[in-house]
Amino acid sequence: MYATWFVALGGFLAAVGVGLGAIGAHALKPHLTPERLETFHTAVHYQMIHAIGLVMVGLLSLHHRSPWFEAAGWAMLAGILLFSGGIYAWLATGTRFFVHVVPIGGTAFIVGWLLLAVGALRN
Repeated sequence: MYATWFVALGGFLAAVGVGLGAIGAHALKPHLTPERLETFHTAVHYQMIHAIGLVMVGLLSLHHRSPWFEAAGWAMLAGILLFSGGIYAWLATGTRFFVHVVPIGGTAFIVGWLLLAVGALRN
């Protein structure tokens, strides 16, 4: 049901990740400490990996409809928004509140990959 949306969102989020990576490599260097710049790059890296994972889930779902794959896609999307988005929001605003959602996003990433694995074994 959401297969094409997962592919489209994954592609979009990967494109945004490339753009953010370029911004981090060039524009943010003078504005962030080396530690915060490394944290920014971690957020971009995880966004890219999981955007590709989202595309993969969508492509699998096009050929094998499974509630496991659909749940995996939603978990990966939530992970990107909470993990990477939480880091971006913290670095942009300096508000420590956003750091608290990062572990929830990391957990969503793990859950997403596990749901993908279960879906593959069930199909």
